[in-house]
Amino acid sequence: MILNYEYFKASLNSKLFEDSYSDLLRKIAENPERYIGIFRPTKPKTKLIQNITQSHEIRFGDALEFIFERYFEASGFQLHTKRFRTLDDTELSIDQLFSNRNVLYMIEQKVRDDHDSTKKVGQFDNFENKYFALSQRYPNYEIRPFMWFIDDSLEKNRRYYLNRMQSMSSDYGCQPKLFYGEQLFSQVDDFNIEIWRETLDYLEQWKATLPDMPEINFDNNAEVVFEEVKDLPPIIYRKLLNNLEVRRQIFPIIFPNNTVLGMLCDYFFSKSEHIYHTLAELIVVRV
Repeated sequence: MILNYEYFKASLNSKLFEDSYSDLLRKIAENPERYIGIFRPTKPKTKLIQNITQSHEIRFGDALEFIFERYFEASGFQLHTKRFRTLDDTELSIDQLFSNRNVLYMIEQKVRDDHDSTKKVGQFDNFENKYFALSQRYPNYEIRPFMWFIDDSLEKNRRYYLNRMQSMSSDYGCQPKLFYGEQLFSQVDDFNIEIWRETLDYLEQWKATLPDMPEINFDNNAEVVFEEVKDLPPIIYRKLLNNLEVRRQIFPIIFPNNTVLGMLCDYFFSKSEHIYHTLAELIVVRV
């Protein structure tokens, strides 16, 4: 065991689900037409579930980036600052950056290789630019640039990336590598294959704990939701409460029992007269 499973699970849950309630309220307030527009082919409840699911998919990549960083750190590698500015003041961010003795590993990590023709070009341009910036920042290191797609079930742009890497190798005298899934650990001598095996085992255990559908009834977890959303900017609440269709179509889905709304009403009693009275009237009408 390299990482404790409970730590692994808590880290994933934190990255995926933290602030998910407040994030959804922000999205509804700023773009209500995405959920209740007449030209939407889905009902509001379906769209809410879809939005949460998509958000989790996006956050999953960031969660895995954090998890693998912890694995490399636990394996004895020295972590380096992943965000920095280049000599021309361009800000760069690298997914994984760590060293072992005089070898610096740069890993651009993505969940799957599914980019379209435009995005794949931009992704590799960024990969090459980051390598060049690192070569200037760390002149005394041997830099090994890797592109890694965690899910090996899709290799959509493999040929394109390999062709670009061949040109990059000729131009810079480096050896960029492309890996899918387990290959990163089975083909790089410094990396421990047990990291990959443990990750797969932990992910299987973690997925067994997930509900079949995301929770969109905020009242089922009222205290947690209240603590997360109570400090949203008042303008968010004004936009939500002033939109009659949001109150009519969305609120009965996410606040079916008025539990969170009642807690918010009490909270705003001494903070915002307008929000308090609107919430109080809404609760009375719905009761």
